[in-house]
Amino acid sequence: DVANMLTGATPVANGGTALTSGFLNGVTNFYQWRMTSDLTDGADPISANLEAIDTDGFATLGSAMTVSSGIWTFPSTGMWWIRGHGNIYLNGNSRHQHFAIHTTTDNSSYSLAASGYSFIQQTESNATQNSAEVDFIFDVTNTTNCKCKFAFENVTNSSAVLAGDTNHSFTWFTFLRLGDT
Repeated sequence: DVANMLTGATPVANGGTALTSGFLNGVTNFYQWRMTSDLTDGADPISANLEAIDTDGFATLGSAMTVSSGIWTFPSTGMWWIRGHGNIYLNGNSRHQHFAIHTTTDNSSYSLAASGYSFIQQTESNATQNSAEVDFIFDVTNTTNCKCKFAFENVTNSSAVLAGDTNHSFTWFTFLRLGDT
């Protein structure tokens, strides 16, 4: 009996599915957060008006991330996929906006982990918008020391806005634990 002699997934040829996640213990945490109101002029870190997404049909898995003064704490160790989406619009004549993830492994010194730039130029009578995406796979080996933060900077002047809303997601942050370290 081949199935009794194998460890892991039984091959398809022997009546099995051969399906495995490829990650020890699989996905155990998934949470999304969003900004609930607009942010003008930038912030490092983005620290105000944040909420866990609660729109109809939202989904979560496992323990939630916590955030204090814009510093995000992971509920457990493991390999985490951090994503950020910033919806940016003009409130004047801006050019370059920077959206970023910074990480630390010592709860003190932050390094730029992922960087996204947006370029917006206002047309004659219409305000325009764009977005920036950032993501990073972070090996959280210690929940006390391994943390992250998001930053928004308007490189040219202070007329770009990072959009937020409490009823639906314009700017959001996703945390997905992929598996064990």
